[in-house]
Amino acid sequence: MTTKKPAKTAVAQRKSAQVKKPAPQAGTVRVAAIQMASGPSVPANLAEAERLIELAVEAGARLVALPEFFCIMAMKDADVVKAREAEGDGPVQAFLARMAKKHRIWLVGGSVPLEASEPDKVRNSCLVYDERGKLVARYDKIHLFGLDLGTEHYEEARLIEPGDSVVVVNSPLGRIGLSVCYDLRFPELYRAMPDVDIIVVPSAFTATTGRAHFETLIRARAIENLAYVIAPAQGGYHLAGRETHGDSMIVDPWGVVLDRLPRGSGVVVSNINPAYQASLRKSLPALRHRFVQCSQIAVEVVERRAAAKRETSAK
Repeated sequence: MTTKKPAKTAVAQRKSAQVKKPAPQAGTVRVAAIQMASGPSVPANLAEAERLIELAVEAGARLVALPEFFCIMAMKDADVVKAREAEGDGPVQAFLARMAKKHRIWLVGGSVPLEASEPDKVRNSCLVYDERGKLVARYDKIHLFGLDLGTEHYEEARLIEPGDSVVVVNSPLGRIGLSVCYDLRFPELYRAMPDVDIIVVPSAFTATTGRAHFETLIRARAIENLAYVIAPAQGGYHLAGRETHGDSMIVDPWGVVLDRLPRGSGVVVSNINPAYQASLRKSLPALRHRFVQCSQIAVEVVERRAAAKRETSAK
């Protein structure tokens, strides 16, 4: 398999960066993945996210995805619990709705700590907003990360209550499958998604596991599902002492990395081409050759409610 060099389209992190909007290509959709190195201050993280969303919009993106826990990388678990919100209420969700509506984009809000059934835990929730600023889908992270390398230890189950269903969103930009970070290691999750065109994987991989596996896993999920994968990530050093891998990327259905950002805050952008994707699926009909099904996995397919006539006519 031949691979082409990724286009040098990653947007610089400087506040003064000028983004030249690419010439539109017929039949394609511009998408963006945002990379951050979030800290413990929610207002500061929202301000940085707003700046980066604006850069993505300037680059022509119609679908923008934020990284896992973009709004808070806390000093301790109790701080995440303190910042959790009820669905549909709270400053983080208000921010996401405002950004989507202001820029008329589809916005994947990375993940946000939402209320759980236990008082000392949160749901790690990926929220999707349409161009009207309406919440159209919510996916709660199913697989919870655990790692014990002696000097490096993580146990997400102490803080996070897992979800229990796969979520797929039907959007004007294609059918989008939702996942978060550690889910990436479980291919059966993606096989349970019916006919997805785009997979999003907001992440905060550790530097250790990211260096070893992140790109390999992202490209594998793209190839085996013949889908575009948008992988926004946390990337850098955090005040709590944690180092995240970064390397946010967008990968096409053939496993080619279209754009990436190794470290630091910034934006990766690329076009997705439904006609190209359809041609690959016709030439290599692997999805039709499946004989092991994942029917035991609960799947929620979300349909956006039709826009009001006045909103439709205003476009």
